[in-house]
Amino acid sequence: MDIASHGLWGGVAFGRKNIKSFWLSLLFGVLPDLLAFGPFFVGIFLGFYQRPLFNGTEPPNPALIPSFVGQIYNITHSLIIFAAVFFIVWFILKRPVYEMLAWGLHILFDIPTHSYAFFPTPFLWPISAFKINGVHWGDPIILYPNIILLLILYIWFFKYKCKVKL
Repeated sequence: MDIASHGLWGGVAFGRKNIKSFWLSLLFGVLPDLLAFGPFFVGIFLGFYQRPLFNGTEPPNPALIPSFVGQIYNITHSLIIFAAVFFIVWFILKRPVYEMLAWGLHILFDIPTHSYAFFPTPFLWPISAFKINGVHWGDPIILYPNIILLLILYIWFFKYKCKVKL
């Protein structure tokens, strides 16, 4: 799924308490991709890396992406790592940080929306290399329902549930 959708899903699912909760949930929703791809995109901007070529809706050539991106992606897209960090934070703060669940939701959405062609989700890493060959998130069967559902949820949220204007 695209990074903007991850943030919006995280915000509406776990950030409905107040404005701080919304933005924290949105941040945790985008964090896995931001940590994995952010340094690479900064490197492209600074001229350290070649920009991967996009061919319409097809994913870019993975050979043009440095291996460190995949290594970080394994960490940030693992339900095992997510659960460990979530419970460590819970132990340290002596309370769960529910906004962090947007990170877990990100991983769950990525499992069926990433194919073997480009960054399949290593949700059981480091215990297993098992991955699912999903349908690319840019496919109309995923993209359009995602946009429609987000629109419906945000209209409902702002119309009926939101006490604080963002």
